[in-house]
Amino acid sequence: MMECGSRRRYGWRLAGFLLVLLAALGAQAEPPAYKLPGRKPDSQEPWDAFLGKAAHVAIGRQYLVQYPSRTVFLDPDNLSTIVEDGKLGDPKRLSKFVRLLRPDITDTSALVLFEIKPDNEEGLKEARQQAGRYLAALNGAVEPDKKLKGGTGFEGSLFLEFENGGALWQLSWRTPEPGVTLYRWSYRREKPHASWKERAAQKEEALPKEEAEQRGEMAEQAIRAAYEKGEWPNGFQGQVYLPVDCH
Repeated sequence: MMECGSRRRYGWRLAGFLLVLLAALGAQAEPPAYKLPGRKPDSQEPWDAFLGKAAHVAIGRQYLVQYPSRTVFLDPDNLSTIVEDGKLGDPKRLSKFVRLLRPDITDTSALVLFEIKPDNEEGLKEARQQAGRYLAALNGAVEPDKKLKGGTGFEGSLFLEFENGGALWQLSWRTPEPGVTLYRWSYRREKPHASWKERAAQKEEALPKEEAEQRGEMAEQAIRAAYEKGEWPNGFQGQVYLPVDCH
């Protein structure tokens, strides 16, 4: 009986060891997004966060490019700063619960506001709610003749390639209703010896997840460098084609 019990305990221990080993191997089969090539070694941020940042950087900076003579505030400028520096009214009229809110784009010359979200049903709903909240807070603090509303007619796109002749990423955005600007990423396949415009004319596809995981952070850095005329990120050998290049 003792020998049988000993064998049974050994069998359970062996089975447990094998389960742990299989789980460990499964966990290592696909490295976490923050360990993939093209990412900073110490980066812990998920890839989709970088794509969101890249979209916000591009869309906000493009608004500044299109309206250089206007007074425009971009996130992280908060409502208190917008009301005071935009000379809209008295920021003390803002409650402490809303004064630190940060709209994505606020144009105090045209008195319009935009909230940027991904182009899907959830993004539409969130953008609509947040834009409405920001407008209600601002319009409760500004002078009667400086009421803001949701902006319209703001759309565009840019292309990004990571190496000459390679696949193209496209960022496009639209404003389907006042104050709501929605963006999406898409993809064009690699086509050797073709110009970027020839590649851009190909069929649009969804951005592959593995591409986004590997290059999301670099995309944000490259777009920021293109608009701010800074240095390209390490390892970037391609080009960013801004909306002015796309016509």
